[in-house]
Amino acid sequence: MALLRNEFRQSSRRARQQRIRLLLSLGTIALTVALASPMRQGVGGVLVEAYAVLARPLWPGPTQFEWVREAEEVANMERLIFLEKENRRIKELIGLPSAIPRGSSLKAPVIGRSPAVWWRQLTLGRGSRHGIRVGHGVVAPGGLIGRITAVTMNTAQVTLITDPTSRIGVLVTRTNHHGLLSGLGSGRPVLRFLTENPRTIPGDVVVTSSASTLVPGGIPVGVVQNVDRNRAPSPEAVVQPSAPIDAIEWAEVLLQGLPEAAP
Repeated sequence: MALLRNEFRQSSRRARQQRIRLLLSLGTIALTVALASPMRQGVGGVLVEAYAVLARPLWPGPTQFEWVREAEEVANMERLIFLEKENRRIKELIGLPSAIPRGSSLKAPVIGRSPAVWWRQLTLGRGSRHGIRVGHGVVAPGGLIGRITAVTMNTAQVTLITDPTSRIGVLVTRTNHHGLLSGLGSGRPVLRFLTENPRTIPGDVVVTSSASTLVPGGIPVGVVQNVDRNRAPSPEAVVQPSAPIDAIEWAEVLLQGLPEAAP
C-alpha cells in the first residue's frame, strides 16, 4: 500500500506540474499575440488580457473540480491505509485470524428472508447451476453465518448458525478448547464445551474447529459474551456472532470439497 500511495502522489504531482507548464505557455502565447495586435496598444489592456488567460484555470470550472477530486482521492487513500493498519492491529490484539481460509468461493445475494424464521434461514440467489451443493459453508463480512441445506437450480437455502438445528464444531483461540456451537433461534448461539474447565472468559474469540468435517477450520464465528460454569454436564458460553446475521444482503459460499458419503 505504501508503494501504491507513493506512485499515486508522484502521478498527481507530475500532472500538476504539467498543468502549470501549460498555463505558462498559454500565458506567453497570449501575451505575444496581445502585443502584436493593433487592437491592443495600451499596456493596461495587455496586462488585463494576460491576467485573464493565466487566471482562467482558477475560476470555478472543470479544472478546479479536478483538483478538488484529486485531493479527495488522496485523502481517501490515506484513510484506507490507516483503516487497514488499524484492522490488522485489532486482529492481532484479539487473536482473530487475518483471513478466512478457503479455496474457491462464490458471492451470492440474499433474495429471501421471512420474519417468521429470521434467525433460522435465508435464501440466496445462486443455486446448483452455479456450483453450490448441500453442505457448503456460507460466510459474510465478519465470519461464518451458516451452511447450505437445500438447493434448486437458481437458489440455495442457508441454515444459519443461530438456528436450533445448527451444530458446528468450534474452538476458543486463546485456550485452544473445543466445543459445539448450537443455535437457539435468537441472535446469539450457545457454545457447549467438551471439558469441565474450559478457562474461557468474556471476550475470547471463537473460530471453527479444524477437526470439524462440516466447514473449514479457522473461520471466525464470534466472541464470547458470558460463561455459565454451573451448567451440567459442562459449562456453556453465549456467543455474539462476528458477522451481522440480522442485516446481511450478500454472502459468500465456500465451494470447498465435501466429505464423501459413507458406502
